[in-house]
Amino acid sequence: MTVDLVFSATGAYLPTDHAYHLYAALSHVVPQFHDASARLRFAPITGVAVPEGRLELGAHSQLTVRLSDDAVKLALPLAGKRLQIGDGWVRLGVPAVRTLMPAPALVARIVTFKNADTPEQFLTIARAKLADLGVSGEPQLPIHTEGPRAGEPKRRVVRVKGATITGYALLVSELSAADSLKLQEEGLGGRTSVGCGFFTPAKGAQ
Repeated sequence: MTVDLVFSATGAYLPTDHAYHLYAALSHVVPQFHDASARLRFAPITGVAVPEGRLELGAHSQLTVRLSDDAVKLALPLAGKRLQIGDGWVRLGVPAVRTLMPAPALVARIVTFKNADTPEQFLTIARAKLADLGVSGEPQLPIHTEGPRAGEPKRRVVRVKGATITGYALLVSELSAADSLKLQEEGLGGRTSVGCGFFTPAKGAQ
């Protein structure tokens, strides 16, 4: 069974694009993050985006590690650790174990596919990849609702070893309970080891 290990995350600011730095910091403490067969995945730390490419941490900021229930012990050494992440830092608390819950709509902050340079190409590939996974659902691109990019899809980037990989936020709706759990367990697209393709229930969809 796949579960989420949820750590509180205390600090001031992190880079908004901190996934690769976080991956390096987590792997330093738990080397199994480097091992694809261990199937340890994480979502970037939560917070509020502020100017100058920074993420402000608050009382509800957290790190979520997704793994099989028999691998929980592998990630426990992260508890209480102070991690240097780019030019910021975070201290992790004692984790809580949460079972995955099915929801009819799931959302990922960023999903990446090769040869998906436009929103139309991205959605075409997303439908094909969902079908390959055996998941029936309707993919759509969340849009910015305010600011200078209002009405545009939420295009995101992740930098890995100097390379800039682009993707989009992705919402998948009309999911059965079984398909919802499968998509959360498997993820979607590339760069899943650095936080991409990590799905959680969309607000109001549980």
